[in-house]
Amino acid sequence: MRLFRLIPLYMALALGANASLAAEPAEISALRDGSMKKLIVHAEAKPVSQAQFQLEDDSGTGSLSDYKGKIVLLNFWATWCAPCRKEMPQIAELQEEFGGEDFEVLTLATGRNSPAGIKKFFEENGIDNLPRHQDPRQAVAREMGVIGLPITVLLDRDGQEIGRLIGDAEWNSDSAKSIISALIASE
Repeated sequence: MRLFRLIPLYMALALGANASLAAEPAEISALRDGSMKKLIVHAEAKPVSQAQFQLEDDSGTGSLSDYKGKIVLLNFWATWCAPCRKEMPQIAELQEEFGGEDFEVLTLATGRNSPAGIKKFFEENGIDNLPRHQDPRQAVAREMGVIGLPITVLLDRDGQEIGRLIGDAEWNSDSAKSIISALIASE
């Protein structure tokens, strides 16, 4: 019953988020092609959740503010999510190519995902360069209006949301790589 009471809230958050995503910087807009056309960039950066999430292997907690100073591709996903299975290796390619001082892919398994299940998911998909962090109570996801999976959010160096892509995309495409390159270069 509680879930049904939250549906209007989630819908309002989603509609509000989509309404606020209308304006796009011309440079990023020009780089979007194929599935990356779904990427909508905010006219102004937005604050993100300060909720804590669980670091991989129960090694403590972290928050999005820990990543300030880098461009971050934040991917909300789950082990049961078929589109997540398809795009996770592509996201790992971005980390392989661009990961370092200026860019990082941050994956957050949202909801009920066991550490063993996450580890198995990564092994089955040949992923060894992404974090296996969890948002088991969906605190970060809830505060950021995540109502479906996957959702990928771009954060600027100040740790604020600058764009969001709802659903899966070809993150290893030339378009995605051009967007990430432009974001890294522009900051």
